Amino acid sequence: MRYELVIFDNDGVLVDSEPISNRHLAAYLTEVGHPTTYEESIRDYMGSAMHRVHELVWERSGRRLPEDFDNVFHARVFAAFERELKPVAGVEDVLAKLTAAGVPYCLASSGSHERIRVGHRVAGLERWFDDGRIFSSQDVGRGKPAPDLFLYAAEKMGVAPERCVVVEDSPLGVQAAVAAGMDVLGFTAMTPAERLQDAGQLFSRMDDLADLLV
Repeated sequence: MRYELVIFDNDGVLVDSEPISNRHLAAYLTEVGHPTTYEESIRDYMGSAMHRVHELVWERSGRRLPEDFDNVFHARVFAAFERELKPVAGVEDVLAKLTAAGVPYCLASSGSHERIRVGHRVAGLERWFDDGRIFSSQDVGRGKPAPDLFLYAAEKMGVAPERCVVVEDSPLGVQAAVAAGMDVLGFTAMTPAERLQDAGQLFSRMDDLADLLV
């Protein structure tokens, strides 16, 4: 089956941002009175929109995060991006092969448009993604694991969900893609394979992805 659209997750799939982001999220949650380890942040929040962080903290503690939590967190993460962020090794080769083969692609991320753009500028991926290829949970109101974002991206790109394949590295993202009726390739570089078991196929090296798509 030749897919008519490849939908990439962003964080952890295109840019190597998950270690940076979750390190700062765990530290900041701990700072404001909700002790969280890096491993717990990865387990609970990787792949999710910020509203999920607020919802889980409220469910678990009965306390709200500070009103400026998102702004402070993003300022810290963006500063760290400027110092540390890199593209995921091998992903530009994948994008080049898709382009050469004429396979349409886009990204659908739980992150904000600002976060996506900052990350791409620092990582040097801007040339691969114009505004028409970027979709954020901001566009639909509900992030992953709801299917809304992937369905929105497919609609905007003019492709039926069943003709799409999603490249994901988080359980929440895999769940959202399955709910959208799309095939899923699970990237296990950071996530144990058993947590992505609902994906149709798993791969651990970005160098192997092009052969699964083209």
